[in-house]
Amino acid sequence: MAPTLTATLTTLITLWLLGGIVWFARRRDDYRHVRHTISELGEQGAPDARRVAWLLFAPVGLVLLATGALALRGEAVQPIRETFGLLALAVGVGYLGAALFPCDPGSPLGGSLRQQLHNLFGGAEYLGGAAALFVGAQRLADGAPLAAWFQGSAAIITAAAVALSLQVVIPVRGLAQRVGETALFANLVLLAWL
Repeated sequence: MAPTLTATLTTLITLWLLGGIVWFARRRDDYRHVRHTISELGEQGAPDARRVAWLLFAPVGLVLLATGALALRGEAVQPIRETFGLLALAVGVGYLGAALFPCDPGSPLGGSLRQQLHNLFGGAEYLGGAAALFVGAQRLADGAPLAAWFQGSAAIITAAAVALSLQVVIPVRGLAQRVGETALFANLVLLAWL
């Protein structure tokens, strides 16, 4: 896959996600970006649950899984391409998991088996994404500005993952998730264009 096609697909799917979040959030009077997670747009029983799962989460997951797999093919994968591939796979797994296993209402930390699977895929997204960026930083030359950027991003994503797992953060967990998602997708787009 040509780098420009990867970059275009990654940018378009990021804009698709952003637009979808805004669109579906506006359709729910009770939804607040600071309090509610993105997953709650497609929670079990929500009016647009199927649309969110199959028109928003699934396309994001599938495009990122495809671009990530294509970036990792070949014998000698360069550090930037490898970091993009691993990051895209991690985020793709998270979004495909959200489509397949919609969260329970309110996306509790506990809940049904479906909720636990949802949380597992979300954890894979955040921890896998942070790990991909950390490994990417290690593969770059010492002192490279991009290495420091990757390390800082990995720390932000890890902090967001921890925050999302704490009961005390529930009033602002939507904000914590937005910070983590911004770090994930900003790095995806950056890496795709490098």
